[in-house]
Formats: sequence, C-alpha cells, structure tokens
Amino acid sequence: MERKHMSAFALYQTLSVDEPPPVKKPPPQVPAKKKKKKENGVAANKVNTLKAQMKAERKKMRKKLLRSAQMEESLKGNTEKQQQQECVNGDDGEALDALLADLARVNNSRDRASQLFQWLINPIPAKAFFRETWEKKPILVQRKNPDYYKGLFSTAEFDRILREEDVQYGVNLDVTSYTNGKRKTHNPPGRALPFTVWDFYGSGCSLRLLNPQAFSSTVWNVLSILQEQFGSMAGANIYLTPPGTQGFAPHYDDIEAFVVQLEGKKHWRVYNPRTDDEVLPVLSSPNFNQADIGRPILEVVLEAGDLLYFPRGFIHQGDCLPDAHSLHITISSYQKNSWGDLLQKVVPAALEIAMEEDVEFRQGLPVDYLTYMGVQNSDKDDPRRTKFFSRIESLMKKLKNYAPVDAAVDQKAREYLHDCLPPVLTAEELASSVQGAPARWECGQVVDVGTRINTQTQVRVLRAGCARLCSDGEAVHLCYTTDNSRVYHKEEPKSFEIKPEHTDAIEFLIHSYPKFVTVGSFPCDSADDRVALAELLFERGIIHTAEPL
Repeated sequence: MERKHMSAFALYQTLSVDEPPPVKKPPPQVPAKKKKKKENGVAANKVNTLKAQMKAERKKMRKKLLRSAQMEESLKGNTEKQQQQECVNGDDGEALDALLADLARVNNSRDRASQLFQWLINPIPAKAFFRETWEKKPILVQRKNPDYYKGLFSTAEFDRILREEDVQYGVNLDVTSYTNGKRKTHNPPGRALPFTVWDFYGSGCSLRLLNPQAFSSTVWNVLSILQEQFGSMAGANIYLTPPGTQGFAPHYDDIEAFVVQLEGKKHWRVYNPRTDDEVLPVLSSPNFNQADIGRPILEVVLEAGDLLYFPRGFIHQGDCLPDAHSLHITISSYQKNSWGDLLQKVVPAALEIAMEEDVEFRQGLPVDYLTYMGVQNSDKDDPRRTKFFSRIESLMKKLKNYAPVDAAVDQKAREYLHDCLPPVLTAEELASSVQGAPARWECGQVVDVGTRINTQTQVRVLRAGCARLCSDGEAVHLCYTTDNSRVYHKEEPKSFEIKPEHTDAIEFLIHSYPKFVTVGSFPCDSADDRVALAELLFERGIIHTAEPL
C-alpha cells in the first residue's frame, strides 16, 4: 500500500513541542516495523487533523492580512502627518557590488565604514542620524527602488547555503511560527537540508538564518566594514517569511536594528517602550501579547529597497501580506555597549584599588550600625542614619579618584576585538600581506620563503581598528582581529605579549595609519629590533607592505 507523504511540519507536530529535545542521545533501538504499521492509522489521523488546523489557521490569517492589505492605502494617508517626521524618501543610489569595489580603493578603513553606512541609510546624513535619531526614535526610508540593496542577499543565496553548507537547526537556522497569539519554534535536531527546510516554509513557517556572515562573503564584507563605524560588533540575521504569515511575536531587542528589505514586502508595526525602565534595555524582552503593547507609533509596509531603523526597547512585529513573501536582513549593533556596561568594569576595579591605597576605605563600620541601618530600620528618624549616608557619599566621591578608566576601556576593547569579524582583504591587501606571500612548493622544493623585510620596507596596519595595545597591569598585549573566525567566538581571543621596548613602536604604527611608514622609522633600539618586530607583525597578518614582497 502506498504511504502518504507527511510534510516536515506535520511530522514535527506529531512530536512533543512543549519539551526541549533531550541532551543525551537515546540508545539505538531495533526498528519496530510491525508497530509502525499498527500505528499508521493513528499517525495519519494526527497528520490530517493538524493539516486541517493549519489550513484553517492560515485561512483565518489570510483574511486578516487581506484586510491589512486593503488598509495599506489608507494607512499611507492616515499616517502621512506622523510619518513626515519619521519617513524619508530615498534615491536610486549605487549598486552594492560597484560600491564595494569603489570602497576597496578607499585608502582609510574608517572612511570606508562611514561611506558604507551613509549608503545604508541614504539620503539621511549620518551626522544628523546620530544626533537626532540614534537611540531615540524609529525612522523609515522608502526608496521606490527594489534594486537598491540588490546583491546583499537573496533567496537564491539562501537556497545555495542550504545545499552547500553545514547549516544546523538551532545553531544556524530557526524554523518559527506565530499563530493565534502563540510563538513556536519547530527545530528538529541535526542538519537543515533543503528538502525539509522548504517543506517547513511551504507549511507556513518562517526561516531565520542566524549568522549569514559565516556563509555569505558579501554579508561578511559589509559587516566587517560597518563594525568600524559603530566601534561595536556588527551582526545580522536573515528572515524569510511565507505570504500571509507571521513568524515572531511582538517583542523588543537589546540591539540597534536596521531592517533592510531585500525581496517582497512586509507589514511592520513599531511601538514605544511601555515604561521608562524599557528605554534602551539591557536585555531583550519575552514575547508580548497583543493586549500588552498598545497602539503602534509607526505602521508601514516595507518594500524591497526600503529601510526601517528602530532603537533597542522599541517593540515591533512584522507580518507578510497575502500576495508576496518577504526576505529581509536585520543588521544590528551596540549590544552591551552602554555607559553602565563600562562602569561595571570601572567600579569594582576602583574599589579594589581604593581599599589597597586609602585607609578610609579600610576603616571598620560602626559597631552598632545594624541597629539603625537596613530595610527594617529605613523608616526611623535617626541622626545616625544621616551620618552613615553622609559617610557613604564621601567615600563614593573619593572613589572616582581611583577609577582605572583607561584600563576598563581596554577591557571593553578586548571584548570588542574578540567579537569582530576578520577583515575582508582587497586584492592589493592580499598581494601585500602574509596571506598572499609567494612562499610555495615548486619543482620539488620550497621557494620564496621568508618575509624579505628590511629597514626600507614601507608598512602599515591592515585596518584602523584591527589591533590595539592593552595592559592588564602586569604586561602589555597586542590584541588583534585578523585571525578571528567568521563564526562568532569560534576562536579564542587573539593576542600576544609585547616587549616593553616595543610598545612605542606599536603605538607609532597604529597612530600613523593610514600612512605607510618605513620599518627603519620604528622607535626601537636597533635596526635588528625594528626588522624583527615588523616580521612578527607581518606573520600575524597585522601589517601589510606598500608593495608586494
């Protein structure tokens, strides 16, 4: 008897979705063919019931979204006054491949970053954006140009990645749905293969590719450039949503989000933070019910080529209209990059130093302080409490004198350099760096071995932000990004100790960027020291030469 095909979604739904998969694999079992045959009728009933439920839910959703589509024109009129402050009309711009080729010829990586960011948010001037919009309010750019972001990513690229790369459910890909107010994740274990993934999609599930920079060289290139604009890790997720569906519940994030519409269109609603405590939050929110979030401050249909930015803490949700799928990439930054995050490093260190150096911080508490301080005594009108608070205030004021701010910034810098993507080398950089060095096996022997650097060789650091001197109080290390992985934190932080007599030369190199300087100009004790330091930095991929060696 011919077996009915069971879709991946229906098959998944027959499993328990309320409990996470077990950590340990169960012992192998002998296939129970007779049992399968016996239960075939039950399974078929489950599948048919679930398919019917899914069909009914999708029909209901389509009707709802059809009303949304019919309201689209009225939305444009009803919110026209509101969106005069929040919506900007864009221009045609430059194709991404041509732009990246032009940027490869820009001499300074910081200039590359600012130019690429300007392209991303065009026509809003970057300075005005950071002054008036960044961390403050959402903004919409409607371009009427579906090809503006063409080349950044596509559904064809998504399909290629599924076929050619090792994409794992839960690690690289999430399968999600949001129906009847409930958000569900449908990830089976193992590799995400096209047969199953596209079956999920055909059943109405959304697909989220979690780290596209690991698979797409273009996304990697764009993010590796933008991270210098933000001075903070630039990340991304890709979202592919079927027509007439929604994949995620309303929520807010802990990152600054740039939603770049690549294909199709999507209906977005953005809401103000509900309370002051949710303005620029430290952590992302749980999923909200529709009743929890009030009325949207911005409601719009994003079409290919459009951009929507909103700060962390702004609640948002997006759903697909019935007549088109949606593909967008969310570019994000500024996670855990606040003054408070820096002070979490400054204050404990300052207190430790103060206790070592200042006897006031080591003097004992009053012997009777427990009788008038603490919650149970907080309502007492006791002059000893006033004196106690005055002493705390005095010590807090003194604490700032012991704050190792530069050392704390270096700790943040180490974390940032560990988060960073490695740079994408231009053809010229490849030819003049260790990655393009001519050493090879030829005619039965190794040829062109050695760096051939001398005091006349001109060098510079590979990128403005690819290396940084950091001190832990005992030694100075050079932290760098050039050996990082495209997969987030796959590698340990990259650094090595610098001899005290070489720190001035490293600072000289970093501060000279983007100019090339001769190795002979390094402020070292001898010519041998200068060449040895240059060879070390070249071998680590931190510097490159003005001309191929």
